[in-house]
Amino acid sequence: MDGAREARFLSTLAGRRLVAIVRGRDAGAALRTVLTLVEEGVELVEVSLVTAGALEVLRRARTALGEAAELGAGTVLSAADADAAAEAGASYLVTPAVSASVARGRSLGLPVLAGAFTPTEVVAALGAGAVAVKLFPASLGGERYLRALRDPFPEVAFVPVGGVDAAAAAGYLRAGAVAVGVGSPLVGDAADGGSLTELRARVRAFRDAL
Repeated sequence: MDGAREARFLSTLAGRRLVAIVRGRDAGAALRTVLTLVEEGVELVEVSLVTAGALEVLRRARTALGEAAELGAGTVLSAADADAAAEAGASYLVTPAVSASVARGRSLGLPVLAGAFTPTEVVAALGAGAVAVKLFPASLGGERYLRALRDPFPEVAFVPVGGVDAAAAAGYLRAGAVAVGVGSPLVGDAADGGSLTELRARVRAFRDAL
């Protein structure tokens, strides 16, 4: 694992406090959504591999944004997914669960935000090499559950994902999350061809809330 890359990723998580999750049925719209999010100051953007043409979206976004951008791949389920995402230009990986993709991402030198919900899964994610834990689905436990998890894991960088709107995001941060991951409440239908103007307004509202 590249220690400098890991430190930069964790610093950006803590400093910006928001990971935007892009999923969509239109590759062109998904690319425009990624670029708009970055233009609006969202420094951590994740392109889910369930997005139409996801790997091409990653490649084109990487070309447009340059090597310094924190552009991630999400819904990375397998070692093969991790390899493909890295080849397409992902600088970090996000998984929905602890799987072979976590260790593979680490072997590729990429920070991994690994999905976990229970204490056992948190331990497994860290053991596999995750640098932060995606608490998923966060809506099942809410702020109280995050507070309970932080008692035995005070040093873990938790990123709640799933059902996180602007109000919930602020609550999770007060409960000790290092950042939050937000999909449809932030992105809306932009990655399916919806309004980028409305996307910009949602980004500004989230930034105010955070």
